[in-house]
Amino acid sequence: MEFLGTALALAGVAIAVALSGVGSSIGVANAGKAAAGVTAEDPDKFMKCLILQLLPATQGIYGFIVGFLGIIKLNAFNGFVISVQEGANVYMSTAGGLGILFSCLPIAIGGLMSAVHQGNVAVSAIGLVAKRPEESTKGMLMTAMVETYALLAFLISFLAVFIPQWA
Repeated sequence: MEFLGTALALAGVAIAVALSGVGSSIGVANAGKAAAGVTAEDPDKFMKCLILQLLPATQGIYGFIVGFLGIIKLNAFNGFVISVQEGANVYMSTAGGLGILFSCLPIAIGGLMSAVHQGNVAVSAIGLVAKRPEESTKGMLMTAMVETYALLAFLISFLAVFIPQWA
């Protein structure tokens, strides 16, 4: 039972990285399919399409950062020992593990959903580039607007991981 808190925290880390990564891969893949079609018709539009395709990838990066911070909070690089008291190793408490788990959920869920939807908007923006390449900036702005919610989720997860009571 002394490792239950650590296990819960590691589950949160895994969920944050996995779900945000899955969302990013879906968003990037959908936009990539659209970009490939446009580029096949007009290779000069490749860079504009590539930028739009890359936008949904950021949620996976946010999840990775939160996961990395969770691992640091767990002191994983030093054997998961949070502190040493009276000669005994102290590991993450169950409450602390639950705290880390719940801290990782905003970016896990927010990253998953926003990346998928951002990919869908990017597909539409790539369609805009196909017909009116001079309007690509508008497509990028529309696609980037979805990012706002991933950033909010990232910020909450980032801050929550460092709550001092999660130990």
